[in-house]
Amino acid sequence: MQDCGCSKKKNRPPEEYRSLINRLNRISGQINGIKKMVEECAYCTDILIQVSAVSSALNSFNKALLSEHIRTCVADNIREGDDDIIDELVNTLQKLMR
Repeated sequence: MQDCGCSKKKNRPPEEYRSLINRLNRISGQINGIKKMVEECAYCTDILIQVSAVSSALNSFNKALLSEHIRTCVADNIREGDDDIIDELVNTLQKLMR
């Protein structure tokens, strides 16, 4: 795991870590494909369809990560009596819904 400079950290189980990284690698590959399409002057609608696919992939990534966050981080903090995590979750959801 690399240091991201974040104030909070989470040690993910290897399976979760691999799953998230694999999703991001696929998304990265899709982005590179879109870049190549632009460089090769692909037709606009073809590019737009690929951009839509990337948006969908990112939404799926967010859903998976948010689900895991609620099941682990949020639940653990509530069990430990830290209700501030609820405000953090509400704030995060508001940002995701923009």
